[in-house]
Amino acid sequence: MSHIPQIDYETASAEIREAHDEEVKIRGRMTNMKRTLLHSPAAHRIYAEWFTLRAELNPAVNDREIWIFSHAISKASKSKIAITFFRRALINAGFDPDALTLSDNEQLLARFGTAIVADSNAIPAEIWEALKGRYPAKVLVDLVAFAGIMLATAVFNNVVDVDFDPELEAFAEHS
Repeated sequence: MSHIPQIDYETASAEIREAHDEEVKIRGRMTNMKRTLLHSPAAHRIYAEWFTLRAELNPAVNDREIWIFSHAISKASKSKIAITFFRRALINAGFDPDALTLSDNEQLLARFGTAIVADSNAIPAEIWEALKGRYPAKVLVDLVAFAGIMLATAVFNNVVDVDFDPELEAFAEHS
């Protein structure tokens, strides 16, 4: 059970209800993590910058590549919610996350995501060289910043023990 409850929309402040309504308007849904983050609209806004960076990375990093990168970070962080969120994205796009054949670029991004979580002070030189050979500096900055928010998301879910979203159950590993 979550260490921090989700907001109660009916008793929430006008600021929190406004942030909630805007999130639903923009993204069409409200996850348990977001309902928890909304105790602090500022924290919610900061975590929502994930979407800003995702947009900045597109088209240099396509949807499947970003899902694989995010999934690798989630797996290395042992974040069940995040893992399942990206499994759902892959499945809904017609891919089997348990039987993916990764392109060279996807393998690189998965290795990079895993390496970031394992030891951000020791990203293997060959990963950096391959990344620099594929992407300009701006994309690399956005990719690392995106990974930071992705890692922060996994940490938030893990530390708070956010309640697992029921709509993710069908996409969980071994379900």
